[in-house]
Amino acid sequence: MEITQNAALVVVDVQAGFEEEAYWGPRNNPAADGNIAGLIDAWQASGRPVVFVRHDSPKPDSPLRVGYPGNDFKAYVEERRGKGGGPELLVTKSVNSAFYGTPDLGAWLGAAGIGQIVVAGIQTNMCAETTARMAGNLGYEVFFALDATYTFDGAGPWGWTLGAEELARATAVSLHGGGFAKVVRSAELIAAAAE
Repeated sequence: MEITQNAALVVVDVQAGFEEEAYWGPRNNPAADGNIAGLIDAWQASGRPVVFVRHDSPKPDSPLRVGYPGNDFKAYVEERRGKGGGPELLVTKSVNSAFYGTPDLGAWLGAAGIGQIVVAGIQTNMCAETTARMAGNLGYEVFFALDATYTFDGAGPWGWTLGAEELARATAVSLHGGGFAKVVRSAELIAAAAE
């Protein structure tokens, strides 16, 4: 795997509100936070760009709503912001894709000549997947760090339910099999960034 010197790490919605299990239900991948922190450290150490994305939910009962403590980044993310040697961007959004946020992520990547991105964060099958799909459609080379994401059990139509791990696997199959992104492990990315 080759990671370009200006490949951007896009850290999606790693916010304190996702710790509220009573609201979200059971999650998968307890190792995700450590893997996300490792990716941020590797990207910052190598001087590569890091994009921090925050979801500002318009829903009045959401743990991610503006003005509520859950809107804040998790402590390990907040303490890393501004510490890297490379460019850094904060994007805020109220929809699933980081490409529909403020400031304009696509414009920022384009101005910097960035053609390769790595997606990590929360939730695997929601904002992380949507951002990766859109990036793939926009022509970026996308790496999706599956073990640096997590999600929650979900309910769909007709009483259908899927566990968090099943949803994560479905995301991996859809992204990888559909050609939107290369689904990889964070250790592979960290090793490639150090070369």
